[in-house]
Amino acid sequence: MGLSLEESLRLTVAALMQATGESQRAIAAVLGLTQTQVSRRQSGATAWSLRDADVLAEYYGIAALDLLAGPTRACEALPAARRRGAGAAEKGAAR
Repeated sequence: MGLSLEESLRLTVAALMQATGESQRAIAAVLGLTQTQVSRRQSGATAWSLRDADVLAEYYGIAALDLLAGPTRACEALPAARRRGAGAAEKGAAR
């Protein structure tokens, strides 16, 4: 059997944070949580809520179903401008 939805969401959030270069502190600010609360969600000590999923999907500019579909799908759906280093690449292209 594959990953549970809860495990998949934890992996997805981690993958999106890696792809964008964002910290748990940044995600916490978006969600109105503390970094410790995000850490507890990421470790599995506390569950992510559906509200969290909705807010994260909107923040990353992807559909909630893409977020829940797993890390590969979420990262594929992530807009290029949200990816780590996208700003530097755009500046270089503008020169």
